[in-house]
Amino acid sequence: NGSSSMATVCGGSLAMFDAGVPLKAACSGIAMGLVTDGSKFAVLSDIAGLEDHYGDMDFKITGTRKGVTALQMDVKLATGIPMNIMKEAIEQATRGRLHILDIMEKAMPAPRADISEFAPRIVKLMIPRDKIGAFIGPGGKNIRGIQERTGAEIAVEDDGSVFISSCDKASLEAAKMFVEQFSMEVEVGKTYKGTVVSIVDFGAFVEVLPGKEGLLHISEIDVKRINRVEDVLKMGQVIEVKCIEENNGKYRLSRRVLMQGGQPSQPARK
Repeated sequence: NGSSSMATVCGGSLAMFDAGVPLKAACSGIAMGLVTDGSKFAVLSDIAGLEDHYGDMDFKITGTRKGVTALQMDVKLATGIPMNIMKEAIEQATRGRLHILDIMEKAMPAPRADISEFAPRIVKLMIPRDKIGAFIGPGGKNIRGIQERTGAEIAVEDDGSVFISSCDKASLEAAKMFVEQFSMEVEVGKTYKGTVVSIVDFGAFVEVLPGKEGLLHISEIDVKRINRVEDVLKMGQVIEVKCIEENNGKYRLSRRVLMQGGQPSQPARK
């Protein structure tokens, strides 16, 4: 029933352990008081409101088993607090803090292995500085697209630092994947899950990595001949394709090679 601020230290430490925040150690706190008539004195532990109001000291001390992390004191004696009283108050507070830590550790001896799915989280990634503009996109188009698709918040610094924050683990992981993919290059022979972003008479353009598209020619869409691209594909559809050719930064894709009996209409080359 003592200091609400010290209760907050103890409760906050337990809450962060429970949320999976990787703190190095638990932290407890206690408020110490003093009553003196000048000749005699008594140091009080875990003081309540009246003891604070009528007493001669409000001394708050927090820390781990290894030492003190913070001190705060309201001194009400014009002469200050003598060293012998301070020494006794600190020793008494240490015994009190360690007792509180014993009780806290029975309830939560260590942080949970995984951060709570409800806990806010932030990660930092790096992209090449010369790709910052392309990553942001015209008027922030690319970043807005990632934020709209994942619900995460993204901030980019001039040195290429990308900060992703979210209150949802799945949201953060999805945004992280998009950012990591942005710095990747499309590789010939590799299979991608891409999104159809444009349909033309001779095929479709598929975004296989953020900001990186390739041409899926009509002859590479299916193992059988098709007359219209729209008979098989639609805008926004997610499909598996394989990069079969790269030429000066332009990519040719194939869906048919991933289908049973499928081969590219022309030999793959780089």
